[in-house]
Amino acid sequence: QVQLVESGGGLVQSGGSLRLSCAASGSFSGPSVMAWYRQTPGKQRILVAAIGNNGSPPTYKDFVQGRFTITRDNDKNIVYLQMDSLKPEDTAVYYCHAAIRTETYWGKGTLVTVSS
Repeated sequence: QVQLVESGGGLVQSGGSLRLSCAASGSFSGPSVMAWYRQTPGKQRILVAAIGNNGSPPTYKDFVQGRFTITRDNDKNIVYLQMDSLKPEDTAVYYCHAAIRTETYWGKGTLVTVSS
């Protein structure tokens, strides 16, 4: 069983930066994709960025391209989301997601609030 624990959310002014972390506990091996999603009240959870462990380049949704950077530390099983040039519309609960072989896992989320 894999557990994901996010941290790093908080309140920041527009134009500021935050770094989210997601630590995956439990042992796992083989191909995996870790990702960040976000969700606002009344809306569906949407993908923000994703990164595999096979050396492929990460992928980003258009609305964060050039502002957010996803990285992972495979030795520590941690994935990061560096968020720069934050905008009020980035306000959301950010969730960590892991797809490991045929299983998927979610964290409980961390709130990011960007004030104008």
